[in-house]
Amino acid sequence: MTSQWSAPRGVTPETSRLLVERAHEEIIAGNLGDARLLDVRELVRESWRRSLASAVGAEDLPPLEFTREAIEAYRRDHPLAGARDMIRALLIPGDAASSGVVVAVGDAAGRLLWVEGDHGIQTLTSDMGFVAGANWSEQKVGTSAPGTALQLGQSVQIQGAEHFNRFVQPWSCTAAPVRDPETREILGVIDVTGGVEAVTPQAQLLVDATARAVESELLVARLRQRAEPQAPVTTPRRAPAKTARASLRVLGQERAYLAVEGEGVATHTPLGARHAEILLMLVVNRQGLSAERLTELVYGEGASIDTLRPEMVRLRKFLARVAPFVELESRPYRLKPALESDAHHVLSLLDRGAHRVALAAYTGDVLTGSVSPGVEDFRNTVRTALREALIAEASVEVLLEYADTEAGQDDLEVLQLALELLPARSPKRSMLVSRIERLA
Repeated sequence: MTSQWSAPRGVTPETSRLLVERAHEEIIAGNLGDARLLDVRELVRESWRRSLASAVGAEDLPPLEFTREAIEAYRRDHPLAGARDMIRALLIPGDAASSGVVVAVGDAAGRLLWVEGDHGIQTLTSDMGFVAGANWSEQKVGTSAPGTALQLGQSVQIQGAEHFNRFVQPWSCTAAPVRDPETREILGVIDVTGGVEAVTPQAQLLVDATARAVESELLVARLRQRAEPQAPVTTPRRAPAKTARASLRVLGQERAYLAVEGEGVATHTPLGARHAEILLMLVVNRQGLSAERLTELVYGEGASIDTLRPEMVRLRKFLARVAPFVELESRPYRLKPALESDAHHVLSLLDRGAHRVALAAYTGDVLTGSVSPGVEDFRNTVRTALREALIAEASVEVLLEYADTEAGQDDLEVLQLALELLPARSPKRSMLVSRIERLA
């Protein structure tokens, strides 16, 4: 089936990209009264002002607000979960992988729940954080179709340079909110992202019609449910609310920190070297470790478990004081509940294709001063995973950003690949050639 998102002929923007780009530079510089802002649509201009008021940076990356496990559970219970097949059928019928657009469904807060469609475009847009779990509200990334549609409560089209975030400006998008068919409260948003074909009048009609179809389907399902005889419902005992969570910060520093958040309070407590190494090994090995294996990972082959035991006693006391909701079990040693680390967050981002976000989150190697065998292995795992993912799938802009980090500045293969991907007339080529010659 031919994609309905094939590029149209004769589509021209309301104002030239150059005028919009100049206006964007003025508002980023804080020149809110500059006459060039009048060259931009009022809807966009006001959204830019709200973005500035929310202190959104022009190159900020969207925060990822769900772990992989958390988003799976959240999606299952979301009101739009049952409409996913309908949305896909209406917006990307046929071969979605080569449809020419990416379709996203988000919740009322702007957090993307599903992102699917053209594989090539999805790879590119993942670099700017357009992935499941990322928050694309106006308050987080500024002007974009999904965020602005939620802000205004109506369908919105944002083309190219109209986006507040510079990373998003190569793309265009149309989005429409989905409302509860009875209360009219916003349940979520449907977005189509691609080239200029994603912001035609036909695109807006199609996305609007899809949102209305979803609302109608929700109402029909609700009426059917009410018409069916209901079995008696036994209310289960409510589990106690989780008021706190802890995570381990190990990237880019010799000394690790245990971050604890809950009840409006956040603390970052420094860890001793051994406690950091032990906790990291338990975070990496969630299934648990025997005393012998944990000793080997922390102290090295041949070390006695008698060296480990007093450290475990001290670590239990530390957790009881700083994070009493975290239990250190034995036989095997493991943490309950399991903790996350900032290094695992980077690996999760890479797994979702959010290369630019992962690179921004990678602030350096894991526990840079540690010589524990298990830490060294994990340090190499994270560093290698980041490098290989960028080489395999990242855009040239992300490769160049990686080449400016401590990890990538002397990576000859990365520099050569970036040079191959740069356009022939790019002004960045001469600088890259100079760096490659110096390394070679």
